[in-house]
Amino acid sequence: MSHPPAGPPGRHAARGRLPLWCAGAAVLAALALCIALGGFGPGQPAEPAGPAASAPAASQIPDPPAPEPEPEPQPVVQTVDFSATGDNLIHAKIYQQAAARAVGDAAYSFDYCYEKLVPFYRGFDVNWINQETLCTDELAPSTYPCFSTPGDCARALYRAGFRVFSLANNHSYDKGAEGIAATLRFWDSMPEDTVTTGLWRSEEDPVPLQEVNGVTIAYLSYTEHTNGIPHSSAMEAGVVYTHQTDVIERQVRQAAGQADFVVVGMHWGVEDSHTVTDAQRALAQKLADWGADVIVGTHPHVLQNAEWLTAADGRRAFVAYSLGNFLSTQSKKDQLIGAVLTLRLQKTTQPDGTVRLEVLDPQLHPTVTHYGANKSDVRAYLYRDYSPELAEAHGVRAAYSDFSYDLIRAVAEKYIDAAFLALQ
Repeated sequence: MSHPPAGPPGRHAARGRLPLWCAGAAVLAALALCIALGGFGPGQPAEPAGPAASAPAASQIPDPPAPEPEPEPQPVVQTVDFSATGDNLIHAKIYQQAAARAVGDAAYSFDYCYEKLVPFYRGFDVNWINQETLCTDELAPSTYPCFSTPGDCARALYRAGFRVFSLANNHSYDKGAEGIAATLRFWDSMPEDTVTTGLWRSEEDPVPLQEVNGVTIAYLSYTEHTNGIPHSSAMEAGVVYTHQTDVIERQVRQAAGQADFVVVGMHWGVEDSHTVTDAQRALAQKLADWGADVIVGTHPHVLQNAEWLTAADGRRAFVAYSLGNFLSTQSKKDQLIGAVLTLRLQKTTQPDGTVRLEVLDPQLHPTVTHYGANKSDVRAYLYRDYSPELAEAHGVRAAYSDFSYDLIRAVAEKYIDAAFLALQ
């Protein structure tokens, strides 16, 4: 049988089966093209070749990262930055000046007296002051020897940053039952965050408490005398005298059981004397033993020293025996030099629930009551904000020509231990 003559290989490809040698070449060419293009097409990856592309052995798979360890419980530290200021003693020149400065509906403006210290007080969580005179909106103002002060004075103090007012002092009974009733009504009218202490409707009254930054503070105040004016049954409230140690002990122990810290105001000592008496020291130690943590002394109108006390239970308590005057128009040079006490109350709660309470970093910052000729323009300064030029212009120099910027510093350095004195 005869066969048709052989034609070009391409034709045979178009019309019938390729010869074996030709088909193998085509497969190899296609495989090479596919490898060059990276695979056989979507969904059909080429099998990896060689041991390098094979799956890793189980021993080569890294372990998952270990979980982070739980953090160790840490102590919780809560603090209160506290200040205490001395006698706010409002003589006639001060409220007359406040009347002259009044604007709008207010009858008096006392803000001028305190404005130089407002930035300072804003740095504290609590500002305490001895309000030496009765404050009312009802009684006419009056000066020494029986004081009555317009309520606008206390409102100015509130605006300056004060929230805690000690009311037990030798002028508490100056206006008798009428004055007590009027001042109680006034303080009841103040904002709710105002705290007063020292006037007791009953010895069984609850202890005034204040919670700040998670720390509870109790406030108590007592006075040595009331200028010979006795308490009467007509008075709605009264003071507790320093000789009533049974009452004081009961109240201080009660306060210590209710609060983290107990602050006690003591109106005691000898007027115009820088010397701390044995009676002051003995009572301060008893207060610490009963539970007081901070003891703030007022009444002498001049500076007295301060010190740490060790209480019967091992606590450290701090006493400033006299902060002197803050604002007044008294006429002796040392009566124009006072101090603000500052310190930190710190509460540390450990993870196991135990609590450590500490009084830290007490400092006394000298202040100056400044006034011009004839006791005009009365206002308070921190010594660090005062100047030699202001001292040269002080009205007290009419009687005491040696009053000066350097004398103020010398008095502070003489009567306050260097460990507590903050001049800048």
